[in-house]
Amino acid sequence: MTKELARRLENLRPSGIRKIFNLAQSMENAVDLSIGMTDFDVPVPIKQEAEYWMNRGLNQYVTTQGLPELREVIAEHLREEGVHFEDVIVTSGVTGGFVLSLMALINPGDEVLIPDPRFVMYSFVVELLGGIPVFVDTYPDFRLTPERLVPHLTEKTKALILNNPNNPTGVVLTPEEIQAIAQLARDHDLFVIADEIYDKFVYDHLPLRSIARDYDRTIVLRGYAKSWGMSGWRIGYVAASHEIVEYLKMLQHYTYVCAPPFLQKAAIVAEAFDGSEIISRYQRKRDIIFNGLQEFLTVEKPQGAFYIFPEAPDRNSTRLVERAIQRNLLMVPGNTFSEKDSHFRISFAASEKNLEKGIEILYDLVKNA
Repeated sequence: MTKELARRLENLRPSGIRKIFNLAQSMENAVDLSIGMTDFDVPVPIKQEAEYWMNRGLNQYVTTQGLPELREVIAEHLREEGVHFEDVIVTSGVTGGFVLSLMALINPGDEVLIPDPRFVMYSFVVELLGGIPVFVDTYPDFRLTPERLVPHLTEKTKALILNNPNNPTGVVLTPEEIQAIAQLARDHDLFVIADEIYDKFVYDHLPLRSIARDYDRTIVLRGYAKSWGMSGWRIGYVAASHEIVEYLKMLQHYTYVCAPPFLQKAAIVAEAFDGSEIISRYQRKRDIIFNGLQEFLTVEKPQGAFYIFPEAPDRNSTRLVERAIQRNLLMVPGNTFSEKDSHFRISFAASEKNLEKGIEILYDLVKNA
């Protein structure tokens, strides 16, 4: 008799994002507005630093927690923001940091609050660990408030996952909203897992306040994949209490071991890199896609990240995305990110030419629906 695979795989299904990514590889001249991957290469000074240390032989294992000089630079930059943490661990991307953090926190049966819509991996990792994802509906404006959270709180609620700036909506919570959520977390003794991977992508000079400034039971996740085009390098970090980081060190030792050391050296340069020109360019892309889509779709203006989440005209995004694929336009249906299928995600991490093409195709699809 063939032995069965683990039951934790029963609810696992392929990512809708990866399906579109694979499709894009097989299509010629596709207008690809699907994947959350920056359209620029790693800036030269960062690449040169990585190459220098690789050629110097920094290619073997290093301490699991990460290079001390990188951790100190990270801690100093957090302190400049008013975020004072006891410890930092360098991880294999923010994804690696997220998995380790959930492994450290979640017991079978624990409930984890996840604002909906959300990044695709959150609920699956919670389920793999035996936890229970509890989705908090934030439609139609995608703002997370205590009033939306309170009805979902139970004695089993262990943690809240807070993605700010948000993927897929582009929402950036105000400092007042962050402080209100921090107070609710404090009142109910929750952990907050703060995914802040898009912290550099904030537009219109809006303030970005980490919830870690207001609540000490926060685990902050950040990295360089989105900021400086380093998605393939897999360098991120977790800032948390010394106790939590000590456990994360042990978990990382038995899983990822350590992040690539020569890339950690390059991350020191990345921490100091001035990317203001890149952010200005992406704000211009945001304006192009928002101004174009708002003429014929219901859509919230993104304030951060590089996504926009319009409503499908008939509230059936899968049907719209299927029709768009026939026109060589790639987007991601909303049910990839949500319990609903009313909206769809566009990544504006693309050329301005492709953004204009995408708007034209969508206008034609909506007009001739």
